[in-house]
Amino acid sequence: MPKKLFVIVLLTIASSCGVFKPNIPQPKKEFRGVWIATVVNIDWPKNGTDSVAKQKEDYLKILDFYKNLHYNAVIVQVRAAGDAFYPSEFAPWSRFLTGTEGENTKWEDDPLPWMIEQAHLRGMEFHAWLNPYRATFDLKTDILSPDHDYNLNPDWMVKYGTKYYYNPGLPQVQEKLTSIIKELTLTYDIDGIHFDDYFYPYTIKDEVFNDSITFYNCSQPQQSLPDWRRSNVDSLIRKSYTAIKDIKPWVSFGVSPFGVWKNKSTDPRGSETQAGQTTFENLYADPLLWMEKGWLDYIAPQIYWSLDLPVASHKTLVDWWANNSENSYVYIGNGAYKVRNNSDQAWEKKKELPNQFKLARQTPEISGNILFSAKSLMDKNEDVVTYLGRKYYKWPALTPEVKNGYEEHLENVNIIEKEQSPDFVTLTLDHENTTQYVLVYNSVKKNTSELKSKKLLDKIFVPTGSNQVQIRKSVLKGTNFAVTFLNRYGQESQPTIIHLNQIPGYGRKR
Repeated sequence: MPKKLFVIVLLTIASSCGVFKPNIPQPKKEFRGVWIATVVNIDWPKNGTDSVAKQKEDYLKILDFYKNLHYNAVIVQVRAAGDAFYPSEFAPWSRFLTGTEGENTKWEDDPLPWMIEQAHLRGMEFHAWLNPYRATFDLKTDILSPDHDYNLNPDWMVKYGTKYYYNPGLPQVQEKLTSIIKELTLTYDIDGIHFDDYFYPYTIKDEVFNDSITFYNCSQPQQSLPDWRRSNVDSLIRKSYTAIKDIKPWVSFGVSPFGVWKNKSTDPRGSETQAGQTTFENLYADPLLWMEKGWLDYIAPQIYWSLDLPVASHKTLVDWWANNSENSYVYIGNGAYKVRNNSDQAWEKKKELPNQFKLARQTPEISGNILFSAKSLMDKNEDVVTYLGRKYYKWPALTPEVKNGYEEHLENVNIIEKEQSPDFVTLTLDHENTTQYVLVYNSVKKNTSELKSKKLLDKIFVPTGSNQVQIRKSVLKGTNFAVTFLNRYGQESQPTIIHLNQIPGYGRKR
C-alpha cells in the first residue's frame, strides 16, 4: 500500500474510532439551571396543604439534589396564575403554597426570603419565575380569592379554552404587571426575573381570543391584529427590563420562549421545522426583536424535542438559535420530563439528554442549559443522572456575568484580618462591599490570572451587611489555598493566596 494511502486509511480509522473527536473542556462559566414549577404543585410544594416543615424539607431536597449535580441556578415559579408565593400588594396568596387562595395561616414569615437564602447558601442563583398573563389554571372561579384580579378587575379577563387570561392589550394590565416586577426586584434579593413561553395563549382550534374591542380602542392606525398583539408583548418586555435595571442593574431578565420562532415555510429566516404552532405567529412574541433591542440578559428557548426528531430537530433548533441571537446569553431549555416518558423512542436512550448537553457545550454561542422540570430526574433515571454528573457536570461552574451594556463594577476587596480555629479560617474584609460570594480554590502556591473550576472547593455566600467569611477547614487540601471575590454581576477578582501556617492559631487542635 502506498505510504500516502496508508496514512489516509489510518486517519479514517482513527477518526471513526473517535480518536479525533474534539475534547470539550468543561467551561468555568456555564449556566446550569432547573425550573421548579409550582403551578398545580408540579414540582413543589407537593401539596398546598402540607405543613411548613414538610414544604421546607421538600424544597431543600430539590436544592440539595441539584447542588450535588453542580447546578448553579434555580428558576422558581412565584406567580403561577394571578397569585403570589409571597405577601404581595398586587396578588393574593397562591393556593398551591397555602392550600387556600388568598389565605395564609401557616407561614408565619414571608417564605420567599428563606427560599432565596437557601439557594444562595448552596451557591445557587435564584430567579423568580412569573407567568405574566395566565390569570387562572381552570374555570373554577369560585375558589379564587376576592382579591384576585378575576374578581377585582373582571374587565381585564379574557376566557379562552379552560382558562382566563389577562388581556395583554390593556394599559392597566401592563401597569399592574410592571408593578409586580418592581415589587419583586425592590423587596427581594433575587438574581433574576424570568418569564416562560406563555404570552398570548397557544391557539385552540375554533376558539377566538376575544380582544376585538381592545384592539379597536388601543391599536394604531393601519396596525394589523397580529402586529398589535406583538406590540403589546414587546411593550411589557421593554417595561419589565427597564424597571428591573432601574432598581437593581445586576438582576438578570430572561425569557424562555417556545422553541420555534417561525418555520422556514412561512419565513425565509425561520427554522427547518414543521412546528404546528410558533412563538411569533401563535403566541405573538418576537424574541428576536427583544434581543436586537437589548431588552434581555438571556434567552432560553424551550427545545423539548429529541436530537433528530424530523419535524423539529433539537440539533436544527440549537443551531438556529445560536445563529439568530444577539446581545443576550443563550441557554437551551431541555425537556428532561420526556426521559423514558414519551412516545418518541429517542427518549428511551440513556444518552439522549446528555448528548443534548454535549451539543450545547459544543456550540460557542450557547452558554448553558435549563432543565424542565425539577422532579424529572430526582426519583428515576438514576443512570442518566450518574452519567450527567460524571461526564458533563463533574466540576462546579460559575454563572455567566451580567453584561448587557453595564460597566465593570468590580471593587477592590482587601482582607484585613485572618484567624483560624480547629474547624474554620475566618477572614475579615475591609468594608461591606458588593461581594456576594467568596470562592475557595485548591492548593495554589503562586498567583495566577485564572483558576480552573475543578480547583473550586467552596462557594461561600456573603450576606448583605456582613464583612466576615468563615471557611471550613474540612474542604481545604494542603496548607495553601486561594480565595477570590465574586460580586453580584458575576465578576470575579484576582486570587489572593493564603498560607495556613502564616495565620494565628495554626496547629491548634480541638
